[in-house]
Amino acid sequence: MKDKTKPNTRDCPALDSAAPDCPTAESDAREHFEKMLLSCRQNNSSFAEFESNLWKQVLILGASLVRLFLIARHQRLQQRAEPPPAGYRRGNPLATRTLKTAFGIIRYARAHLIRTKKGGNGYHPLDVELGLTRDGFSPWVIGFVTRLSTRMSFAASRRLCHAVVGWAPSTDTIEQLVLGLGREAAPFVRHQAAPENDGEVLVIEVDGKCPPTATEEELRKRRGKRQKPKAPCGYSCQQSKPGGRPCICQRHRGQQQRKKRGSKKRRKKGDKSKNGKEVVLVVMYTLRRGEDGRLHGPLNKKVFGSFGGRKRAATWARLEATKRGFGPETTKTVQVVVDGASGLKNNLEKSFPKAIFTVDVCHVVEKLWDLGHCFHAEGSEELKAQVNEWKELVYAGRAEELVVRLQKLQNQVPLNGPGTKGKRRGLKRVIGYIEPRVSMMQYATWREQDLVIASGQVEGAVRQVVGERLDCSGMRWIRGRAEALLQLRCIELNGDWDEFIDWSQRRCHQKLLDRQAVLIRSDKPLECDFGLAA
Repeated sequence: MKDKTKPNTRDCPALDSAAPDCPTAESDAREHFEKMLLSCRQNNSSFAEFESNLWKQVLILGASLVRLFLIARHQRLQQRAEPPPAGYRRGNPLATRTLKTAFGIIRYARAHLIRTKKGGNGYHPLDVELGLTRDGFSPWVIGFVTRLSTRMSFAASRRLCHAVVGWAPSTDTIEQLVLGLGREAAPFVRHQAAPENDGEVLVIEVDGKCPPTATEEELRKRRGKRQKPKAPCGYSCQQSKPGGRPCICQRHRGQQQRKKRGSKKRRKKGDKSKNGKEVVLVVMYTLRRGEDGRLHGPLNKKVFGSFGGRKRAATWARLEATKRGFGPETTKTVQVVVDGASGLKNNLEKSFPKAIFTVDVCHVVEKLWDLGHCFHAEGSEELKAQVNEWKELVYAGRAEELVVRLQKLQNQVPLNGPGTKGKRRGLKRVIGYIEPRVSMMQYATWREQDLVIASGQVEGAVRQVVGERLDCSGMRWIRGRAEALLQLRCIELNGDWDEFIDWSQRRCHQKLLDRQAVLIRSDKPLECDFGLAA
Protein backbone atom coordinates (compact mmCIF):
# COMPACT_ATOMS: atom_id res chain seq x y z
CA MET A 1 0.00 0.00 0.00
CA LYS A 2 1.45 3.29 -1.03
CA ASP A 3 1.97 5.81 1.75
CA LYS A 4 1.06 9.32 0.63
CA THR A 5 2.59 10.92 3.72
CA LYS A 6 4.91 13.79 2.84
CA PRO A 7 6.36 15.19 6.07
CA ASN A 8 8.22 18.48 5.94
CA THR A 9 11.77 17.63 6.91
CA ARG A 10 12.47 21.26 7.72
CA ASP A 11 9.85 21.25 10.49
CA CYS A 12 10.26 17.57 11.31
CA PRO A 13 13.83 16.68 12.42
CA ALA A 14 15.12 13.79 10.31
CA LEU A 15 18.21 11.84 11.31
CA ASP A 16 19.44 10.15 8.15
CA SER A 17 22.51 8.41 9.49
CA ALA A 18 21.64 4.78 10.11
CA ALA A 19 25.17 3.51 10.81
CA PRO A 20 25.17 1.42 14.01
CA ASP A 21 27.58 3.63 15.93
CA CYS A 22 26.37 3.89 19.51
CA PRO A 23 29.09 6.30 20.78
CA THR A 24 28.41 8.73 17.93
CA ALA A 25 24.67 8.70 18.59
CA GLU A 26 25.26 9.22 22.31
CA SER A 27 27.64 12.09 21.56
CA ASP A 28 25.02 13.73 19.31
CA ALA A 29 22.40 13.47 22.04
CA ARG A 30 24.74 15.02 24.63
CA GLU A 31 25.64 17.82 22.22
CA HIS A 32 21.96 18.66 21.64
CA PHE A 33 21.29 18.62 25.37
CA GLU A 34 24.23 20.93 26.10
CA LYS A 35 22.94 23.35 23.47
CA MET A 36 19.56 23.35 25.18
CA LEU A 37 21.14 24.10 28.55
CA LEU A 38 23.20 26.93 27.08
CA SER A 39 20.13 28.35 25.33
CA CYS A 40 18.16 28.36 28.59
CA ARG A 41 20.93 30.22 30.44
CA GLN A 42 21.70 32.85 27.79
CA ASN A 43 18.32 33.36 26.07
CA ASN A 44 17.03 36.98 26.13
CA SER A 45 13.89 36.49 24.01
CA SER A 46 10.26 36.64 25.12
CA PHE A 47 8.77 33.62 26.79
CA ALA A 48 6.56 32.82 23.76
CA GLU A 49 9.59 32.74 21.46
CA PHE A 50 11.65 30.82 24.01
CA GLU A 51 8.93 28.19 24.48
CA SER A 52 8.48 27.70 20.72
CA ASN A 53 12.22 27.29 20.13
CA LEU A 54 12.57 25.01 23.16
CA TRP A 55 9.92 22.65 21.82
CA LYS A 56 11.79 22.33 18.53
CA GLN A 57 14.98 21.57 20.43
CA VAL A 58 13.14 18.96 22.50
CA LEU A 59 12.01 17.24 19.29
CA ILE A 60 15.60 17.20 18.00
CA LEU A 61 16.86 15.81 21.30
CA GLY A 62 14.09 13.21 21.33
CA ALA A 63 14.99 12.12 17.79
CA SER A 64 18.63 11.73 18.88
CA LEU A 65 17.62 9.60 21.84
CA VAL A 66 15.32 7.44 19.69
CA ARG A 67 18.15 6.80 17.26
CA LEU A 68 20.47 5.93 20.17
CA PHE A 69 17.86 3.50 21.50
CA LEU A 70 17.47 1.78 18.10
CA ILE A 71 21.22 1.50 17.57
CA ALA A 72 21.77 0.10 21.06
CA ARG A 73 19.00 -2.48 20.66
CA HIS A 74 20.39 -3.50 17.27
CA GLN A 75 23.87 -3.99 18.70
CA ARG A 76 22.63 -6.03 21.66
CA LEU A 77 20.66 -8.22 19.29
CA GLN A 78 23.72 -8.74 17.09
CA GLN A 79 25.90 -9.59 20.09
CA ARG A 80 23.72 -12.57 20.89
CA ALA A 81 24.98 -14.16 17.66
CA GLU A 82 21.97 -16.46 17.54
CA PRO A 83 21.78 -18.65 14.42
CA PRO A 84 18.86 -17.99 12.05
CA PRO A 85 15.78 -20.11 12.75
CA ALA A 86 15.01 -23.08 10.56
CA GLY A 87 13.92 -22.04 7.09
CA TYR A 88 15.76 -18.68 7.14
CA ARG A 89 19.20 -17.41 6.20
CA ARG A 90 21.01 -14.15 6.84
CA GLY A 91 20.43 -11.35 4.37
CA ASN A 92 21.48 -7.71 4.48
CA PRO A 93 22.99 -7.07 7.95
CA LEU A 94 22.25 -3.32 7.73
CA ALA A 95 18.91 -2.99 5.94
CA THR A 96 17.81 0.62 6.46
CA ARG A 97 14.32 1.77 7.26
CA THR A 98 12.49 5.06 7.76
CA LEU A 99 10.33 5.22 10.87
CA LYS A 100 8.00 8.16 11.50
CA THR A 101 7.89 8.84 15.23
CA ALA A 102 6.56 11.51 17.57
CA PHE A 103 9.98 13.21 17.36
CA GLY A 104 10.32 13.13 13.58
CA ILE A 105 11.64 10.87 10.86
CA ILE A 106 14.26 8.40 12.06
CA ARG A 107 16.38 6.23 9.79
CA TYR A 108 17.91 3.16 11.35
CA ALA A 109 19.52 -0.10 10.29
CA ARG A 110 18.70 -3.65 11.25
CA ALA A 111 19.45 -7.17 10.05
CA HIS A 112 17.22 -8.93 7.56
CA LEU A 113 16.54 -12.69 7.48
CA ILE A 114 15.42 -14.25 4.19
CA ARG A 115 13.37 -17.39 3.75
CA THR A 116 15.27 -20.23 2.15
CA LYS A 117 12.13 -21.43 0.37
CA LYS A 118 10.31 -19.42 -2.28
CA GLY A 119 6.90 -17.95 -1.66
CA GLY A 120 7.45 -16.56 1.82
CA ASN A 121 8.41 -13.24 3.37
CA GLY A 122 11.53 -12.58 5.32
CA TYR A 123 11.54 -10.62 8.54
CA HIS A 124 13.67 -8.25 10.61
CA PRO A 125 14.43 -9.56 14.11
CA LEU A 126 14.81 -6.04 15.56
CA ASP A 127 11.39 -4.95 14.29
CA VAL A 128 9.87 -8.14 15.70
CA GLU A 129 11.50 -7.58 19.08
CA LEU A 130 10.32 -3.94 19.21
CA GLY A 131 6.81 -4.70 17.92
CA LEU A 132 7.10 -2.44 14.85
CA THR A 133 4.64 -3.19 12.05
CA ARG A 134 5.13 -2.54 8.34
CA ASP A 135 3.14 0.70 8.46
CA GLY A 136 6.26 2.87 8.89
CA PHE A 137 4.81 4.67 11.93
CA SER A 138 5.63 4.27 15.59
CA PRO A 139 2.87 2.81 17.80
CA TRP A 140 2.45 6.17 19.55
CA VAL A 141 1.83 7.98 16.26
CA ILE A 142 -0.71 5.36 15.15
CA GLY A 143 -2.59 5.62 18.43
CA PHE A 144 -2.41 9.43 18.52
CA VAL A 145 -3.73 10.20 15.02
CA THR A 146 -6.50 7.59 15.21
CA ARG A 147 -7.57 8.91 18.60
CA LEU A 148 -7.72 12.44 17.19
CA SER A 149 -9.84 11.22 14.29
CA THR A 150 -12.46 9.85 16.70
CA ARG A 151 -13.00 13.43 17.90
CA MET A 152 -12.63 15.48 14.72
CA SER A 153 -12.42 15.17 10.95
CA PHE A 154 -9.45 13.53 9.28
CA ALA A 155 -8.27 16.89 7.93
CA ALA A 156 -8.55 18.54 11.36
CA SER A 157 -6.69 15.59 12.92
CA ARG A 158 -3.89 16.08 10.45
CA ARG A 159 -3.64 19.81 11.17
CA LEU A 160 -3.61 19.27 14.94
CA CYS A 161 -1.01 16.50 14.70
CA HIS A 162 1.17 18.78 12.58
CA ALA A 163 0.80 21.58 15.14
CA VAL A 164 1.86 19.27 17.99
CA VAL A 165 4.73 17.20 16.57
CA GLY A 166 5.73 19.27 13.52
CA TRP A 167 4.58 16.75 10.91
CA ALA A 168 1.50 14.63 10.21
CA PRO A 169 0.38 11.70 8.05
CA SER A 170 -1.87 12.45 5.10
CA THR A 171 -5.63 12.32 5.54
CA ASP A 172 -5.75 9.17 3.39
CA THR A 173 -3.21 7.49 5.66
CA ILE A 174 -5.15 8.48 8.78
CA GLU A 175 -8.32 6.99 7.31
CA GLN A 176 -6.45 3.79 6.44
CA LEU A 177 -5.18 3.55 10.02
CA VAL A 178 -8.74 4.01 11.30
CA LEU A 179 -10.03 1.27 9.00
CA GLY A 180 -7.24 -1.07 10.08
CA LEU A 181 -7.43 -0.36 13.79
CA GLY A 182 -11.23 -0.45 13.68
CA ARG A 183 -11.03 -4.17 12.91
CA GLU A 184 -9.61 -4.69 16.38
CA ALA A 185 -12.50 -2.91 18.12
CA ALA A 186 -15.05 -5.74 18.14
CA PRO A 187 -12.57 -8.43 19.32
CA PHE A 188 -11.43 -6.06 22.07
CA VAL A 189 -15.00 -5.47 23.24
CA ARG A 190 -15.64 -9.19 23.23
CA HIS A 191 -12.58 -10.00 25.35
CA GLN A 192 -12.63 -6.95 27.63
CA ALA A 193 -12.99 -7.77 31.31
CA ALA A 194 -16.15 -6.83 33.19
CA PRO A 195 -16.01 -3.59 35.22
CA GLU A 196 -15.51 -3.82 38.96
CA ASN A 197 -17.85 -2.62 41.74
CA ASP A 198 -21.01 -2.89 39.65
CA GLY A 199 -24.47 -2.18 41.00
CA GLU A 200 -27.34 -4.61 41.51
CA VAL A 201 -29.72 -3.12 38.91
CA LEU A 202 -28.79 -3.20 35.21
CA VAL A 203 -30.24 -0.54 32.91
CA ILE A 204 -30.09 -0.76 29.11
CA GLU A 205 -31.19 2.23 27.04
CA VAL A 206 -31.50 1.93 23.25
CA ASP A 207 -32.07 4.53 20.56
CA GLY A 208 -31.05 5.23 16.98
CA LYS A 209 -29.90 8.03 14.70
CA CYS A 210 -29.39 8.21 10.94
CA PRO A 211 -26.17 9.94 9.82
CA PRO A 212 -25.96 10.85 6.12
CA THR A 213 -24.52 8.26 3.73
CA ALA A 214 -23.45 8.56 0.12
CA THR A 215 -25.87 7.58 -2.62
CA GLU A 216 -24.85 5.43 -5.57
CA GLU A 217 -24.72 8.51 -7.79
CA GLU A 218 -22.40 10.28 -5.34
CA LEU A 219 -20.18 7.18 -5.16
CA ARG A 220 -19.89 7.06 -8.94
CA LYS A 221 -18.72 10.67 -8.93
CA ARG A 222 -16.19 9.96 -6.18
CA ARG A 223 -14.75 6.91 -7.90
CA GLY A 224 -14.52 8.44 -11.36
CA LYS A 225 -11.29 9.63 -12.89
CA ARG A 226 -10.12 13.06 -11.81
CA GLN A 227 -8.11 15.29 -14.11
CA LYS A 228 -5.08 16.92 -12.57
CA PRO A 229 -4.70 20.71 -12.99
CA LYS A 230 -2.53 21.56 -16.00
CA ALA A 231 -2.00 25.26 -15.42
CA PRO A 232 -2.23 27.69 -12.51
CA CYS A 233 -5.19 30.01 -12.29
CA GLY A 234 -4.52 33.58 -13.30
CA TYR A 235 -5.93 36.61 -15.04
CA SER A 236 -4.74 35.35 -18.40
CA CYS A 237 -6.63 32.08 -17.85
CA GLN A 238 -9.83 33.88 -16.98
CA GLN A 239 -9.55 35.99 -20.12
CA SER A 240 -8.63 33.02 -22.32
CA LYS A 241 -10.07 32.89 -25.81
CA PRO A 242 -12.84 30.46 -26.75
CA GLY A 243 -11.32 27.04 -27.25
CA GLY A 244 -8.29 27.92 -25.16
CA ARG A 245 -7.24 26.49 -21.82
CA PRO A 246 -10.04 26.85 -19.24
CA CYS A 247 -9.42 28.38 -15.86
CA ILE A 248 -8.86 25.69 -13.19
CA CYS A 249 -9.36 27.62 -9.95
CA GLN A 250 -11.97 26.15 -7.64
CA ARG A 251 -14.60 28.80 -8.40
CA HIS A 252 -14.40 28.74 -12.19
CA ARG A 253 -13.87 24.98 -12.35
CA GLY A 254 -17.12 24.55 -10.44
CA GLN A 255 -18.93 26.87 -12.83
CA GLN A 256 -17.71 24.85 -15.80
CA GLN A 257 -18.79 21.56 -14.22
CA ARG A 258 -22.26 22.89 -13.42
CA LYS A 259 -22.62 24.19 -16.97
CA LYS A 260 -21.59 20.85 -18.40
CA ARG A 261 -23.85 18.91 -16.03
CA GLY A 262 -26.89 21.09 -16.49
CA SER A 263 -29.40 22.16 -13.87
CA LYS A 264 -30.28 19.73 -11.12
CA LYS A 265 -33.71 18.18 -10.95
CA ARG A 266 -35.89 19.78 -8.32
CA ARG A 267 -36.68 17.42 -5.47
CA LYS A 268 -40.28 16.43 -5.02
CA LYS A 269 -42.10 16.91 -1.75
CA GLY A 270 -40.96 14.25 0.71
CA ASP A 271 -37.70 13.43 -1.11
CA LYS A 272 -34.69 13.30 1.21
CA SER A 273 -31.17 14.22 0.23
CA LYS A 274 -29.62 12.93 3.47
CA ASN A 275 -29.93 9.22 2.56
CA GLY A 276 -29.54 8.40 6.26
CA LYS A 277 -28.69 4.89 7.49
CA GLU A 278 -29.56 4.00 11.07
CA VAL A 279 -26.95 3.69 13.78
CA VAL A 280 -28.36 1.80 16.77
CA LEU A 281 -26.87 2.99 20.05
CA VAL A 282 -26.97 1.06 23.33
CA VAL A 283 -26.05 2.59 26.67
CA MET A 284 -25.57 0.14 29.53
CA TYR A 285 -24.96 1.00 33.17
CA THR A 286 -25.86 -0.18 36.66
CA LEU A 287 -27.51 1.39 39.69
CA ARG A 288 -26.74 0.72 43.35
CA ARG A 289 -29.28 1.15 46.13
CA GLY A 290 -28.00 3.36 48.91
CA GLU A 291 -28.81 3.67 52.57
CA ASP A 292 -31.60 6.11 51.73
CA GLY A 293 -33.36 3.37 49.75
CA ARG A 294 -32.86 5.10 46.41
CA LEU A 295 -30.91 3.86 43.39
CA HIS A 296 -27.75 5.83 42.68
CA GLY A 297 -25.68 5.93 39.51
CA PRO A 298 -25.00 5.53 36.69
CA LEU A 299 -22.09 3.19 37.39
CA ASN A 300 -19.64 1.83 34.78
CA LYS A 301 -21.54 3.29 31.83
CA LYS A 302 -20.64 1.81 28.43
CA VAL A 303 -21.79 2.95 24.99
CA PHE A 304 -21.98 0.78 21.89
CA GLY A 305 -23.07 1.83 18.41
CA SER A 306 -23.18 0.13 15.04
CA PHE A 307 -24.62 0.33 11.54
CA GLY A 308 -25.16 -3.44 11.84
CA GLY A 309 -28.78 -3.07 12.90
CA ARG A 310 -30.83 -3.83 15.96
CA LYS A 311 -29.90 -7.49 16.05
CA ARG A 312 -26.21 -6.69 16.41
CA ALA A 313 -26.98 -4.16 19.14
CA ALA A 314 -28.94 -6.84 21.01
CA THR A 315 -26.00 -9.23 20.61
CA TRP A 316 -23.62 -6.74 22.21
CA ALA A 317 -26.10 -6.00 25.02
CA ARG A 318 -26.49 -9.70 25.78
CA LEU A 319 -22.72 -10.25 25.72
CA GLU A 320 -21.99 -7.28 27.98
CA ALA A 321 -24.82 -8.07 30.42
CA THR A 322 -23.67 -11.67 30.83
CA LYS A 323 -20.13 -10.47 31.38
CA ARG A 324 -21.37 -8.21 34.18
CA GLY A 325 -23.19 -11.04 35.93
CA PHE A 326 -26.70 -10.47 34.49
CA GLY A 327 -27.13 -13.67 32.50
CA PRO A 328 -30.34 -14.80 30.78
CA GLU A 329 -31.53 -16.60 33.93
CA THR A 330 -30.50 -13.93 36.43
CA THR A 331 -32.84 -13.05 39.29
CA LYS A 332 -31.44 -9.53 39.53
CA THR A 333 -33.34 -6.58 38.08
CA VAL A 334 -32.72 -5.75 34.43
CA GLN A 335 -34.52 -2.80 32.87
CA VAL A 336 -34.61 -2.00 29.14
CA VAL A 337 -35.70 1.52 28.13
CA VAL A 338 -36.65 2.16 24.49
CA ASP A 339 -38.44 4.85 22.53
CA GLY A 340 -41.33 2.60 21.56
CA ALA A 341 -39.97 1.22 18.28
CA SER A 342 -41.30 -2.32 17.99
CA GLY A 343 -38.15 -3.57 16.28
CA LEU A 344 -36.02 -2.64 19.28
CA LYS A 345 -38.25 -4.44 21.76
CA ASN A 346 -38.62 -7.56 19.60
CA ASN A 347 -34.86 -8.05 19.23
CA LEU A 348 -34.04 -7.26 22.85
CA GLU A 349 -36.89 -9.35 24.26
CA LYS A 350 -35.31 -12.50 22.84
CA SER A 351 -32.06 -11.75 24.65
CA PHE A 352 -33.67 -10.44 27.87
CA PRO A 353 -36.88 -12.43 28.40
CA LYS A 354 -37.13 -11.48 32.10
CA ALA A 355 -36.30 -7.78 31.76
CA ILE A 356 -38.58 -4.86 32.60
CA PHE A 357 -39.32 -3.13 29.29
CA THR A 358 -40.09 0.56 29.56
CA VAL A 359 -41.17 3.15 27.00
CA ASP A 360 -39.43 6.47 27.45
CA VAL A 361 -42.05 8.65 29.12
CA CYS A 362 -40.77 11.72 27.29
CA HIS A 363 -41.75 10.18 23.94
CA VAL A 364 -45.26 9.51 25.25
CA VAL A 365 -45.66 13.05 26.56
CA GLU A 366 -44.38 14.48 23.28
CA LYS A 367 -47.07 12.61 21.37
CA LEU A 368 -49.70 13.89 23.78
CA TRP A 369 -48.60 17.47 23.09
CA ASP A 370 -48.85 16.81 19.34
CA LEU A 371 -52.36 15.49 19.87
CA GLY A 372 -53.30 18.49 22.03
CA HIS A 373 -52.36 20.85 19.20
CA CYS A 374 -55.04 19.21 17.06
CA PHE A 375 -57.71 20.44 19.48
CA HIS A 376 -56.39 23.68 20.99
CA ALA A 377 -54.39 26.70 19.87
CA GLU A 378 -50.67 26.94 20.56
CA GLY A 379 -49.92 28.55 23.93
CA SER A 380 -53.53 28.49 25.13
CA GLU A 381 -54.51 27.57 28.67
CA GLU A 382 -56.92 24.97 27.31
CA LEU A 383 -54.02 23.19 25.58
CA LYS A 384 -51.93 23.19 28.73
CA ALA A 385 -54.81 21.96 30.91
CA GLN A 386 -55.73 19.17 28.48
CA VAL A 387 -52.18 17.83 28.13
CA ASN A 388 -51.54 18.04 31.89
CA GLU A 389 -54.67 15.95 32.49
CA TRP A 390 -53.38 13.27 30.10
CA LYS A 391 -49.89 13.43 31.62
CA GLU A 392 -51.24 12.81 35.10
CA LEU A 393 -52.80 9.57 33.90
CA VAL A 394 -49.52 8.52 32.27
CA TYR A 395 -47.33 9.21 35.32
CA ALA A 396 -49.92 7.55 37.58
CA GLY A 397 -49.56 4.33 35.57
CA ARG A 398 -53.11 4.52 34.26
CA ALA A 399 -52.32 4.19 30.57
CA GLU A 400 -55.32 1.88 30.00
CA GLU A 401 -57.66 4.54 31.34
CA LEU A 402 -56.01 7.10 29.07
CA VAL A 403 -56.65 4.87 26.04
CA VAL A 404 -60.34 4.56 27.02
CA ARG A 405 -60.68 8.34 27.32
CA LEU A 406 -59.00 8.92 23.96
CA GLN A 407 -61.27 6.35 22.33
CA LYS A 408 -64.34 8.14 23.74
CA LEU A 409 -62.98 11.43 22.43
CA GLN A 410 -62.44 9.79 19.06
CA ASN A 411 -66.09 8.71 18.94
CA GLN A 412 -67.18 12.28 19.74
CA VAL A 413 -65.29 13.83 16.82
CA PRO A 414 -67.71 14.27 13.89
CA LEU A 415 -66.88 12.63 10.60
CA ASN A 416 -67.25 15.89 8.69
CA GLY A 417 -66.36 19.46 9.44
CA PRO A 418 -63.35 21.77 9.57
CA GLY A 419 -60.33 20.27 11.32
CA THR A 420 -62.00 16.97 12.14
CA LYS A 421 -59.81 14.96 9.78
CA GLY A 422 -56.65 16.06 11.58
CA LYS A 423 -58.20 15.32 14.98
CA ARG A 424 -59.21 11.80 13.95
CA ARG A 425 -55.77 11.11 12.50
CA GLY A 426 -54.04 12.42 15.61
CA LEU A 427 -56.21 10.34 17.94
CA LYS A 428 -55.76 7.20 15.84
CA ARG A 429 -51.98 7.68 15.82
CA VAL A 430 -51.68 8.19 19.60
CA ILE A 431 -54.09 5.38 20.49
CA GLY A 432 -52.21 3.05 18.12
CA TYR A 433 -48.96 4.00 19.87
CA ILE A 434 -50.11 3.69 23.50
CA GLU A 435 -52.53 0.74 23.41
CA PRO A 436 -50.02 -2.03 22.48
CA ARG A 437 -47.46 -0.59 24.92
CA VAL A 438 -49.59 -0.31 28.04
CA SER A 439 -47.54 -2.99 29.82
CA MET A 440 -44.43 -0.85 29.21
CA MET A 441 -45.95 2.22 30.90
CA GLN A 442 -46.18 1.18 34.56
CA TYR A 443 -44.54 4.45 35.56
CA ALA A 444 -46.11 4.74 39.03
CA THR A 445 -44.71 1.36 40.11
CA TRP A 446 -41.29 2.05 38.65
CA ARG A 447 -41.13 5.49 40.26
CA GLU A 448 -41.85 3.91 43.64
CA GLN A 449 -38.92 1.54 43.03
CA ASP A 450 -36.80 4.49 41.81
CA LEU A 451 -36.25 2.81 38.45
CA VAL A 452 -35.63 4.64 35.17
CA ILE A 453 -38.59 5.97 33.17
CA ALA A 454 -36.74 8.12 30.58
CA SER A 455 -33.84 7.46 28.21
CA GLY A 456 -31.78 10.57 28.91
CA GLN A 457 -28.47 8.69 28.91
CA VAL A 458 -28.88 7.28 25.41
CA GLU A 459 -30.32 10.54 24.09
CA GLY A 460 -27.12 12.26 25.19
CA ALA A 461 -25.06 9.46 23.67
CA VAL A 462 -26.86 9.84 20.33
CA ARG A 463 -25.95 13.51 20.29
CA GLN A 464 -22.36 12.95 21.43
CA VAL A 465 -21.38 9.73 19.65
CA VAL A 466 -23.14 10.20 16.32
CA GLY A 467 -24.26 13.81 16.05
CA GLU A 468 -20.96 15.51 16.86
CA ARG A 469 -18.80 13.37 14.56
CA LEU A 470 -20.87 11.59 11.91
CA ASP A 471 -23.80 13.95 11.33
CA CYS A 472 -22.02 17.20 10.53
CA SER A 473 -22.75 19.49 7.59
CA GLY A 474 -21.51 18.26 4.21
CA MET A 475 -20.63 14.74 5.38
CA ARG A 476 -21.54 11.71 3.28
CA TRP A 477 -20.33 8.40 4.70
CA ILE A 478 -19.87 4.92 3.34
CA ARG A 479 -21.29 2.61 6.01
CA GLY A 480 -18.32 0.23 6.14
CA ARG A 481 -15.89 3.13 6.59
CA ALA A 482 -18.05 4.93 9.12
CA GLU A 483 -18.48 1.69 11.09
CA ALA A 484 -14.75 1.48 11.89
CA LEU A 485 -14.69 5.09 13.08
CA LEU A 486 -17.88 4.58 15.11
CA GLN A 487 -16.42 1.56 16.89
CA LEU A 488 -13.25 3.46 17.79
CA ARG A 489 -15.24 6.52 18.91
CA CYS A 490 -17.27 4.39 21.33
CA ILE A 491 -14.06 2.98 22.82
CA GLU A 492 -12.64 6.48 23.21
CA LEU A 493 -15.79 7.91 24.81
CA ASN A 494 -16.01 4.91 27.14
CA GLY A 495 -12.58 5.80 28.50
CA ASP A 496 -11.02 2.53 27.25
CA TRP A 497 -8.65 3.94 24.63
CA ASP A 498 -5.35 3.30 26.44
CA GLU A 499 -6.43 -0.24 27.33
CA PHE A 500 -7.50 -0.84 23.73
CA ILE A 501 -4.21 0.41 22.26
CA ASP A 502 -2.17 -1.74 24.67
CA TRP A 503 -4.31 -4.76 23.82
CA SER A 504 -4.03 -4.25 20.04
CA GLN A 505 -0.27 -3.70 20.27
CA ARG A 506 0.12 -6.97 22.16
CA ARG A 507 -1.87 -8.70 19.43
CA CYS A 508 0.34 -7.20 16.73
CA HIS A 509 3.47 -8.13 18.67
CA GLN A 510 2.34 -11.73 18.99
CA LYS A 511 1.74 -11.91 15.23
CA LEU A 512 5.22 -10.51 14.63
CA LEU A 513 6.70 -13.13 16.96
CA ASP A 514 4.92 -15.73 14.82
CA ARG A 515 6.78 -14.17 11.85
CA GLN A 516 3.65 -12.87 10.17
CA ALA A 517 3.66 -9.78 7.97
CA VAL A 518 1.69 -7.24 10.02
CA LEU A 519 0.21 -4.12 8.42
CA ILE A 520 -2.39 -2.13 10.36
CA ARG A 521 -3.38 0.21 7.54
CA SER A 522 -6.22 -0.94 5.31
CA ASP A 523 -8.35 0.54 2.55
CA LYS A 524 -11.16 -2.01 2.83
CA PRO A 525 -14.44 -1.00 4.52
CA LEU A 526 -15.41 -2.82 7.68
CA GLU A 527 -18.27 -5.29 7.66
CA CYS A 528 -21.00 -3.98 9.93
CA ASP A 529 -21.63 -7.39 11.53
CA PHE A 530 -17.94 -8.09 12.11
CA GLY A 531 -16.62 -9.66 15.28
CA LEU A 532 -19.37 -9.87 17.91
CA ALA A 533 -21.01 -13.08 16.78
CA ALA A 534 -17.75 -15.00 17.05
